[in-house]
Amino acid sequence: MATIPLEDSFTDIVGKTQRGLKLADGQLAAQAGVSVEDLARVKGGEASEPLLRKLAAALNLGPDALVASAGKTWFPAPIEVAGLKQFNTVYEDMTVNFYLAWDTNSKQAVVFDTGADCSPALQFAKANSLAIKLILLTHTHVDHIVDLARLKKETGAPAWVGKNENFAEAQPFAEGKTFNAGALTIETHQTSGHAAGGITYVISGLARPVAVVGDAVFAGSMGGGMISFAEALDTNRRNIFTLPDNTVLCPGHGPLTTVGEEKAHNPFYPEFQPH
Repeated sequence: MATIPLEDSFTDIVGKTQRGLKLADGQLAAQAGVSVEDLARVKGGEASEPLLRKLAAALNLGPDALVASAGKTWFPAPIEVAGLKQFNTVYEDMTVNFYLAWDTNSKQAVVFDTGADCSPALQFAKANSLAIKLILLTHTHVDHIVDLARLKKETGAPAWVGKNENFAEAQPFAEGKTFNAGALTIETHQTSGHAAGGITYVISGLARPVAVVGDAVFAGSMGGGMISFAEALDTNRRNIFTLPDNTVLCPGHGPLTTVGEEKAHNPFYPEFQPH
């Protein structure tokens, strides 16, 4: 499979943060000590390191990580975990991920989200004699649940979603509920802010810990704070960045990454990076 590119560019990161902090161009330029024209150049794609470092300071972004994003000098190391499969589907102009995790002994499996087309997961499960027992949704933005009705019908599996998503097509649950599939245990942690009821599913029972994070975190970035930027940062810090560094993160867009990689390279979390 071809390498999945990073979901966000440095201009996306600057833009998400500026919108999240509700700063007009003039306000951000003044706080960073740059001209509005300079800000426009960066937002237009000019990777000026001096300007990026000034903007990083004003936006509380990791300066080195932001410069690395602009220079395209970092990409997470490839990851493979027995019992975990990532699928990539196309929805409009986006590439959307969804996941299958399974107990390699009992062959009981769980699908996380549906992407734009659940066919690859159904085909993989059939080819590998896997029984899909659960459908767990990270959140209900349309690109992640396009094929839910078909997935439920084809598998007979119940679908579950965080209760704050207020979504009639899946059973609601409160943060802290635990799911099981064979020897797999799946803990639930709220990572809201991008979505009202965003949930991260932390899987134990595979060769290493795995967290399906939806759009809470991307490799080198994060989902926009569509509900609350501050809440998104806070719930990610509390419920994702406290996981062990070797935890595999499975995002809704872009490549797999790890907690350790994101601590070192995600501009939104400068507290983990050298100053």
